[in-house]
Amino acid sequence: TLRLYGDANDYVGQGLSGGKIIIMPKKQARFAWDQNIITGNVALYGATGGTAYFAGIAGERFCVRNSGARAVCEGCGDHGLEYMTGGIAVILGETGKNFAAGMSGGIAYVLDEHHSLYRHISPGSLVLKEVTEKYDIHQLREILEDYYRETGSPKARAILDNEEEWLPHFKKIIAAPYQAMVERISYYEEQGISRENAEMAAFSDLTRAAGGE
Repeated sequence: TLRLYGDANDYVGQGLSGGKIIIMPKKQARFAWDQNIITGNVALYGATGGTAYFAGIAGERFCVRNSGARAVCEGCGDHGLEYMTGGIAVILGETGKNFAAGMSGGIAYVLDEHHSLYRHISPGSLVLKEVTEKYDIHQLREILEDYYRETGSPKARAILDNEEEWLPHFKKIIAAPYQAMVERISYYEEQGISRENAEMAAFSDLTRAAGGE
């Protein structure tokens, strides 16, 4: 675990493959965390695993080519989640333009307080939906609880204390093909099939449906 009190520059967590990075304001800070930048551009570039918490706004190209890391920030600049193929990103604030460009996998939960996220999403085969399914609600809550334990974020505390009020403002973003795969895997797991075999069965089903062999 790496814990930094203060702000950081570009490329934090480049190639992260495990462990946990926590970056948060100094304890004596009096400014609003969710309205100030805590880390620079291209955080978590090419990350494959691990967890990273940024208790403030991240710069541009947040989580570019992330394929497996779990990340939380309280807003991000342009081109966030570009070419993301896996992992989970939670954004507790506004995003910049061209969000999720080329995103083909992974999941993003974005707090869309002003209901303007659709204007920033990059055109493509992305599904933008409200967070209403039990699994998604549980996953988001679990991440926020851990994020709060590690950072003490006022924004996270407010959301956890008033989940029913905040939840309707969250949006889930996922690539359409990835969503189909997730749903098919869940179907097989509900039949009592192991995760590994469910993934293989789902891949086989979708390949056949697409006309493959």
